[in-house]
Amino acid sequence: MSAVAKLSPQVYLVQERQSDSKSEYVAGEIFAMSGGSPVHNLIGMNIGASLHSQLKQRPCRVYTSDQRVQVSDGYVYPDVSIVCGTPLFSDKDNLCNPIVLVEVLSPATADYDAGGKFARYRQLDALQEYLMVAQDTYHLIHYRRQADNCWLLTDYTDANAILELPSIGCTLAVMDVYAKVFG
Repeated sequence: MSAVAKLSPQVYLVQERQSDSKSEYVAGEIFAMSGGSPVHNLIGMNIGASLHSQLKQRPCRVYTSDQRVQVSDGYVYPDVSIVCGTPLFSDKDNLCNPIVLVEVLSPATADYDAGGKFARYRQLDALQEYLMVAQDTYHLIHYRRQADNCWLLTDYTDANAILELPSIGCTLAVMDVYAKVFG
């Protein structure tokens, strides 16, 4: 991502809805997003497909990376967003109440996803879990909101591990997350 210009949120949304490409709007700046690598896209699809399959009979929705999420000072595009119950949107199409967010890490965005972006995500009242997923090795970084509003970190590096997402009653097998990625 690279900073392009400073515009108002309203101008950003008008431009974003008319654009063929995606950009994020954070703290008054617009950041052009490049397309994900094939591995990035495969991991995102693996996660989305697994969670969609587990949630399809429940009042939850799994959104892909095209779903814009409103954060305190802008708009971002997580790789996977999940809402249980009624989805709330600002200005018709900006999701406001995800319960789980997933980011597939890339070299250009990993530090931001773990730092500034996660800081913004933590301000979302509905958010209960945040998952970051490495592309080049078996590594899932799972944060879960605790009752005292602290976040519990669990690392998964064992290819045979099963990650639990208690807020939505789902699991993710690490091997399924990386299906067709390594070999």
